[in-house]
Amino acid sequence: MGLGDLGNKAQDALNTEKGEQISDQGIDKAHDAASGVGGGKFDDQIQQGRDAADQRVGDDGADEK
Repeated sequence: MGLGDLGNKAQDALNTEKGEQISDQGIDKAHDAASGVGGGKFDDQIQQGRDAADQRVGDDGADEK
């Protein structure tokens, strides 16, 4: 199994409902941590980053925050 095959398997796993839930949990935790550190000053940029990450990972952000 090559590196490309491993990447494809990981993407397939993320495209399941369970994978989407797990990826959303991770993205949400990162969003909350960054928002806490920024003290609300960068919330718009943090939300944009969260949305972009959610679109790239899983099933295109079907469960947006």
